Amino acid sequence: MADTKLDDKSSAPVVFSHVDEAEVPSAAWGWSGEGLKTFRFFGWFFAAFLLLMIIGNHHGKVEDLWLIGIAATMVFVLVRDIIIRRRPR
Repeated sequence: MADTKLDDKSSAPVVFSHVDEAEVPSAAWGWSGEGLKTFRFFGWFFAAFLLLMIIGNHHGKVEDLWLIGIAATMVFVLVRDIIIRRRPR
């Protein structure tokens, strides 16, 4: 019969970072970060897109106010994020 005992050296996990997999489950498959540049890019893109949606075939101003309000909130969050990350801890 074949030996079913595994070699301890061959089954030891390879540790590339010091991230606990219990806290960050995605660290098990090699990614445990955020795409900050990607998130910021799409945040600015969609804020501009919302403002461009004001140009359209609607007649009421309620839609314009909602679009401006949501875009302004997105810009506020993006600028706040830039200021907070620039400040030393």
